Amino acid sequence: MTAELKTPLEMLDHWCQHQPDQTYLRQPKERQLHDYSWSQTRELVYRLAGALRQLGLQRGDKIAILSKNCAEWFITDLALQAGGFISIPIYPTANADTIRYVLNHSGAKAIFIGKLDDPASQADGISNELLRFDMSYPSLPTQYAWHQLLEMAPPLDDERAGIDEVMTIIYTSGSTGNPKGAIETYRAYSWAGGAVAAHLGAKPEDRVISYLPLAHITERVYIMGSSFYTGMTVYFAESLDTFVEDVKVAQPTFFLSVPRLWTLFQKNIIDKVGRSKLELLLKLPIINKLIAKKIRTQLGLNSAKVLGCGSAPVSPSLLEWYQGIGMNITEAWGMTENGAYALLNLPFRADKIGTVGAAGTDCEIKIGDNQELLFKSPGLFSGYYQNDDATAEAFTEDGFFRTGDQAEIDADGYATIIGRVKDNFKSAKGKYVAPVPIERKLAQDSHIELVCVIGSGAPYPVALVQLSEGASLMPQEEVKSSLLGTIKQVNAGLESHHVLGGALIVDDPWTVENDVLTPTLKIKRHVLEQRYSDKISTMRDNAILWEASA
Repeated sequence: MTAELKTPLEMLDHWCQHQPDQTYLRQPKERQLHDYSWSQTRELVYRLAGALRQLGLQRGDKIAILSKNCAEWFITDLALQAGGFISIPIYPTANADTIRYVLNHSGAKAIFIGKLDDPASQADGISNELLRFDMSYPSLPTQYAWHQLLEMAPPLDDERAGIDEVMTIIYTSGSTGNPKGAIETYRAYSWAGGAVAAHLGAKPEDRVISYLPLAHITERVYIMGSSFYTGMTVYFAESLDTFVEDVKVAQPTFFLSVPRLWTLFQKNIIDKVGRSKLELLLKLPIINKLIAKKIRTQLGLNSAKVLGCGSAPVSPSLLEWYQGIGMNITEAWGMTENGAYALLNLPFRADKIGTVGAAGTDCEIKIGDNQELLFKSPGLFSGYYQNDDATAEAFTEDGFFRTGDQAEIDADGYATIIGRVKDNFKSAKGKYVAPVPIERKLAQDSHIELVCVIGSGAPYPVALVQLSEGASLMPQEEVKSSLLGTIKQVNAGLESHHVLGGALIVDDPWTVENDVLTPTLKIKRHVLEQRYSDKISTMRDNAILWEASA
């Protein structure tokens, strides 16, 4: 261990010394909050670690966690650290094939199975040869129940790993194929968690709510990680149906979300008040502040000091709309491989909306070949598990990570993502098309929920559009007129080889279940390219077509 950098377990000890009876975790079950103090959390952590050792699991063994967010997820993760095990988090929405791949590839010897929405569909992904533990929620059959584990053995004597040992292997969301396992050491994770806490300026009296997947690096660092280094209280959501109520109960002082949820919040607000009425009220002095406060209160966010948005591109117009009701949303950018703490627009600058922010403390960025964003920080991963070739390709000779994102950096050091190196494709004209900037412009049309520009080998690129819920209920001619206007406006500012042939309105929503979205809600462009390349091959002249009639 080093004096400068403390691991999560060292911070657990710290808070047990300084505020042992302070509530750390608040888990709603059947609408009742079940609280765990710091000292209670530590007791459960070492009891659970003792049970795992009693069952024959050894230091360095890999143990998976398959569950939605809950207090038991935190306790399990800390128990794996206490026993010197390596955690393998799996997205709770992963299908059986992905679960099977991650378990086999990682060599996991056991799995904790917790809160899941559709456990039956995932059962085939879990081998009967694995030790299976439950997490006190109804789920798949297991060999050992949570309460059994906690009473099975004395608390484990401290066998925590060293600062440079492997803490976890985090599998990427797999937007371009099988997920890769990013190896994260205690040093890298501890640095990232501490850096986030310091950048936010968080304190023990602060509150967060954990609901984005803990299997993803962002939640694991920004929410879970920062809680270790601030001593703040963490609330959890009981279910999707109770989410808004759970946020109101938590009254988070820091709140992190994704573009789709911010868009949904906006839609609900507009539907309640009416777009024209809301715009009028917000223009009136004094009244606008009252309306803005009421909106924030209804969302449960009136106490929030920092609001964040990440994981996927967000329309600048959406952030500007929220700014108009007094909610400054910080856009941030990070990856599994860099510990999620990388670029962020904090302190918030309105003039930098549209960028993903500037480099965080002790982070370095620069532009490499093909406009690729290169990144370096103490939070970088150690490599891809069992994939030396991918690891070698991931780094430059001077130690910068090749992010795969294309970017521009302004004079103030703020970066704008302009595409993905692997997303760019050649049209039939033989020139490369960068779809991401086009998609960001199209997304400003409120009728569009999700959009993906494809067209590899086609005469023109075409926008695949999933309509918003409201637009899908409107007359087609009205929607068509709006989309046509948007496409003409966007095309007017594009180079000739980027000009869209039109838009194809898809029938079925894009979901994780139908393999179009990753668990972190990124669109799998290659999947849509395969499904729709034939349908869009003849589209041109601003055509607006519905899939059913295409």
